[in-house]
Order: sequence, then C-alpha cells, then structure tokens
Amino acid sequence: MEELPEPGEEAAEPVSAVAASGERISVHNFCGRLSEQLVHFHAMRLRDSLFLWVGEEPKLGNLAVAMCTPRDSIPASTLLFGDSSNSTSNSLAQKLASKTKKQIFVSYNIQNTDSSFTLLVENRIKEEMTLFPDKF
Repeated sequence: MEELPEPGEEAAEPVSAVAASGERISVHNFCGRLSEQLVHFHAMRLRDSLFLWVGEEPKLGNLAVAMCTPRDSIPASTLLFGDSSNSTSNSLAQKLASKTKKQIFVSYNIQNTDSSFTLLVENRIKEEMTLFPDKF
C-alpha cells in the first residue's frame, strides 16, 4: 500500500488510483460534434463497472444504473436520482450493460432527448468503444 506524504512534504511519486485487485481505474474523456452540437463524454472504467457521463456542460443532473441478471435477457435498471420522466439515462445504461456485461452507471445531461439525437450519442460511444476497448 502506498504511503501518503506528511503535510508540507511532496510525494516521491504520484499516488495512483488502484482497485483492490491491483487494476488501475481508467479515465477516458472524448467529445463529438453531433448535429452541430458539441457533446462531451467522460468514461471511468472500474474493476467490474463503468461510469459514463454525457453532457454539454459540467453538471450531474441524473444518474441511472443497469446490470445484467441471470433471470432476464434485458438488464435491470433504475434511476438513482434525477427526473424520472426522462428515461434516456436508464435506456443507455441498459444498452451498455447488455453490450459489456458490466454494471453501468450513466448520467445523460443533454436537453435533447430526441431518439434520432440519442442514437447519434450511442453511435459515438460505440465508435469510441471500438477504438479504445481497454477504456471501457
């Protein structure tokens, strides 16, 4: 286990985020211009899960989680906080859980929830997952 420096001392080397199994937490940021709108993505891969934030500006307006279950082909999902009338985070979390077989946390913070725009967002995520599979 790495020791933290005493107050006023500098660390000999940076303290790293390491999961219990020794795997590092992977953080991956990317963006895309979708229908003339700049969308930012922040993916944080943990040992057996993924946190994905999607938005136009830095805010966390909702959070959904989804995971595969042995009893159903559709991943179970729930909205942890946010507007329950907007199911975009839930839907995206379910799709990603089905694809990755991991527990997925999604925060979708874009006002445009039109299905054609959401499909562009999904395709941009899939493209990035193909280019950088180790980040997801």
